[in-house]
Amino acid sequence: MNYYLSVLKKYAIFSGRARRAEYWYFFLFNIIIVYGFSFVIGFIEGIMGIDAEIYWEIILIYIYQLATLIPFIAVSVRRMHDVNKSGWFLLIPIYSLIIAITDGTKGDNKYGPDPKATKTK
Repeated sequence: MNYYLSVLKKYAIFSGRARRAEYWYFFLFNIIIVYGFSFVIGFIEGIMGIDAEIYWEIILIYIYQLATLIPFIAVSVRRMHDVNKSGWFLLIPIYSLIIAITDGTKGDNKYGPDPKATKTK
């Protein structure tokens, strides 16, 4: 949860580097929030017998996803920086996924200090 909150605190910071854990935990919590919220609302509507003509949960999920779009792009760019690549590599789908999975550059690179080294000190 700390990684999720740290990404939100760095809402639109595209400079620097992000560890794999920061990127993937943010991704995981977004999935849990979206599907968990949808499940809970659907369960409550099912129990109460509500047949909603307007799907409020979908509208709320879209608002949440729109609110977290900029932090997700920012942490993705910082993840590319951790592997010493430009943020523009996000536009190459399969390659950017491979980069997001790989370990970051050891030590400092042109995008900043190693986030693992600063965490352990």
